[in-house]
Amino acid sequence: MADDDDQLAIYDEVEIEDMTYDDARQLYHYPCPCGDRFEIALADLQDAADIAVCPSCSLMIRVIFEVDNLPEPPPGPDAAAATKAPVAAAAAA
Repeated sequence: MADDDDQLAIYDEVEIEDMTYDDARQLYHYPCPCGDRFEIALADLQDAADIAVCPSCSLMIRVIFEVDNLPEPPPGPDAAAATKAPVAAAAAA
């Protein structure tokens, strides 16, 4: 049986260094020939997904990257609460 990637029509392969990272939206983007842009979320890359899609047309690109070289995701609300808890407990004591 063919691998799922064999069924995809990949337009191009792009190094992640050639893409632009949007820190506010936590995604990488790259210009698409249709005038829009390919997008892939940081979380998807961290889960080893490597296909960026253009929301305006059917084109897809494969992103070449190393998971270890990706930016760290922003701390979630649980991490912030855990960091603040010892400070609050110390202040109350």
